[in-house]
Amino acid sequence: MSIRLPPALLRKLEKIARSSDRPKSYLVRKAIEEYLEEQADYQLALERLHDREDEVISSAELRKRLAREN
Repeated sequence: MSIRLPPALLRKLEKIARSSDRPKSYLVRKAIEEYLEEQADYQLALERLHDREDEVISSAELRKRLAREN
């Protein structure tokens, strides 16, 4: 796989690679991994939001429930 980056983004990537002593490929791979994890979390949140059987409680109720568990 290959990608083309706008010059400004490439400069930022090169600067971070130099300062962190990491290859650019490592930084790009880590950025993609984090993005994919965030997208998976986002998708799960959307699914739960649209699940009419998923209980919705207030923050006050959550605190009460957590206090009872401790």
